[in-house]
Amino acid sequence: MRLRCAPNERRACTGDDTSELGYLTGMIEPTSIESVYAPEARAVVYPGDCLDLLSSIPAGSARLVVTSPPYNIGKEYETRRGLDEYIADQTAVIRECVRVLSASGSLCWQVGNHVVNGTVVPLDIVLYPVFADAGMLLRNRIIWHFEHGLHCTRRLSGRYETVMWFTKTDQYVFNLDPIRVPQKYPGKKQYKGPRAGEYSCNPLGKNPGDVWVIPNVKCNHVEKTEHPCQFPVELIERLVLALTEPGDLVIDPYMGTGTTAIAAIRHGRRAVGAEIVPKYVELARDRITKEMLGVLRTRPMDRPVYDPRDAGRSLTTAPWLRTDAMRTLFSDDSLGNP
Repeated sequence: MRLRCAPNERRACTGDDTSELGYLTGMIEPTSIESVYAPEARAVVYPGDCLDLLSSIPAGSARLVVTSPPYNIGKEYETRRGLDEYIADQTAVIRECVRVLSASGSLCWQVGNHVVNGTVVPLDIVLYPVFADAGMLLRNRIIWHFEHGLHCTRRLSGRYETVMWFTKTDQYVFNLDPIRVPQKYPGKKQYKGPRAGEYSCNPLGKNPGDVWVIPNVKCNHVEKTEHPCQFPVELIERLVLALTEPGDLVIDPYMGTGTTAIAAIRHGRRAVGAEIVPKYVELARDRITKEMLGVLRTRPMDRPVYDPRDAGRSLTTAPWLRTDAMRTLFSDDSLGNP
């Protein structure tokens, strides 16, 4: 089954076969969110362990599994443990995610660093063998760059995390056009050959590459909630648009505040996820409901990264530099006085 959505509509969809999605036929309310897995559900927020949820989902059901797991750094939703134990726990979840993934599906694991006694352990490097042993094929190691975060004093401040994109087979869904970005030189033309004088760029934009500059959710970000490690909707929107088709199932085993479900539902996909912290379960349900109603505020995908200098913010000039400039301006030499 496939859904067809108007380009400018976030919720008005029609399908070829409405028996698969009950909310299209009135069997399920458009804003209903299930608490246990149901194949006809538009959204499922399971209030419990992700392994329990995954075990209830038939093999090959999902086109995309995308998540950001705990980093084993002692947040409220995890118990800090030895690295070997952490990897063992992740292995169990990853194997279940591979099982529920369709043959043409993708699995995206967004991770940062585990830090112990000041030593950095890159989780993508640690976890890669787990995916490789499960037969997954790495297509890209996407660098997610952002400008805000902790300011380190004994090492360089971390300003990126990674998204490991794996596929199950060589036959996988990949839609480049929906995630193209503006060309750097849209007016560039071919200078020789049979196409000399013609524009050389793709009119739809260029491939976004594997370094994505997307603001992280901090302080004044429009999507900020009380969750300490929330990733932005636009990061997941790119993955949903590129790696799934309308009507497909998207699974997030560590749902948090429901970001993955929001991105999936916005683009006509179904969403399933698990969360163990009760307050985040309620927060996820609230945000997903607002998205279904079309009233959730998020940062648009196509908005450029904010530049305070272009915005004319006075804070971009250091006060001591302004003072020195004023002294120079009004000095006797500058006024021509002896």
